[in-house]
Amino acid sequence: MSEQEVVNILLVEDDYLDTMNVERELKKIGITHPIFEARNGKEALNMLRGSDAPKITPAPSVILLDINMPKMNGLEFLTELRRDPEFSHIPVFIMTTSNEESDRMAAQRLNVSGYIVKPLSFDSFERSDSSLDSFSLFLDLIKLK
Repeated sequence: MSEQEVVNILLVEDDYLDTMNVERELKKIGITHPIFEARNGKEALNMLRGSDAPKITPAPSVILLDINMPKMNGLEFLTELRRDPEFSHIPVFIMTTSNEESDRMAAQRLNVSGYIVKPLSFDSFERSDSSLDSFSLFLDLIKLK
């Protein structure tokens, strides 16, 4: 498999149970791409840039991002990511337990591809507060590569 065909997923999530849930849900729908895990935005940036952590190569095709995390939260991470020409194009899907309109608006201003309310469950996606269009885009990004 060439580097272009490799689909890496970066999961930025500080809650171990939420991390396990995302991995389980992806496996349920047949997604077996490598998942790189970071516990906060700072750790995720280090993994992307290869500073104080091995660099993710190739860069992730998609990032699943929690908002509420220690050290550097999801919105702070996303602000940094969008400033970096090497990574600004990566589609980001926000995952959060927050249903706050202010969080949604902040995420939209930072060009997120979708907003998913946890707990993540692809079985009940149509009944959740998540955008079905976002879910379809997410699947396209990780299956068509």
